[in-house]
Amino acid sequence: MESGKLIIIGSGPAGLTAAIYAARANLNPVVISGMLPGGLLTQTSEIENFPGFPEAINGFELVSRMQQQAERFGAVVEFEAVSSLELSDGGVQKVTLSDGRTLESRALIFATGASPRWLGVPGDEEFRNRGVSACATCDGAFYRDVPVAVVGGGDSAMEEANFLTHFASKVYVIHRRNELRASKIMAERALANPKIEFVWNSVVEKINGEDAVSSLTIRNLDGSVKELEVKACFAALGHIPSTSLVAGQLELDEHGFVKVAGGTCRTNLRGVFAAGDCADPRYRQAITAAASGCRAAMDAEKYLAE
Repeated sequence: MESGKLIIIGSGPAGLTAAIYAARANLNPVVISGMLPGGLLTQTSEIENFPGFPEAINGFELVSRMQQQAERFGAVVEFEAVSSLELSDGGVQKVTLSDGRTLESRALIFATGASPRWLGVPGDEEFRNRGVSACATCDGAFYRDVPVAVVGGGDSAMEEANFLTHFASKVYVIHRRNELRASKIMAERALANPKIEFVWNSVVEKINGEDAVSSLTIRNLDGSVKELEVKACFAALGHIPSTSLVAGQLELDEHGFVKVAGGTCRTNLRGVFAAGDCADPRYRQAITAAASGCRAAMDAEKYLAE
């Protein structure tokens, strides 16, 4: 059994930024990389909205640089997954790794991220980052003056559709019902936008293309099928936070995101902090994840000093 001051679970922008700050504060952090080292960002080909990279940067390279920076200051990265957690309120935090080892620490930062709900139809996985996206803020600017589609009927779908009208020539919103689940104000805003056209009572059956998305096969609930020519398809079906490890130990909201005390990264357990997309039902950007990683490390440093 190995003991230390701080364990960080997750190696995306939140976990690695926390590691940079914690290592510079001499907390000797151990980062558990998880099943997908670097997190979802490593699956993004071009990132144009992370400050400091005017020419854009590959997601894998950005995360690799963050890891190198953390390791330079003394952070240790364990390329293992976590099989179980035993969290305590103000006591020792125990982490069992997939290789059977158990690590202990006085403080722990939980930064496991969240995954978008994808469409799960033919072409969905094949065209990821080549026309299929779950983040209009990240990728919308790549689709100037061409038609795109958004799939969903909630607030996030309306927000993405309205945002995309700043770039796309036309935005189709495909929804399986004949009315929106979105709040009244968000729905009215989208319905009033002349660049948005609604495709009601319909589902995407297939995403088509050669090198990139060229069209969608749409099936109406009446059984009719049509082709919709678009250059991108944005899934706006919500996100699934990766919080199953802490269910029953940390307080979660109704959607499974970790609850943190206002303005901090503190959870309901003293010594346990949460950062990044697993505790962020709203923004879910690399830069906001990194910022919360910084805050979590500073919260942990203060806790350990006390």
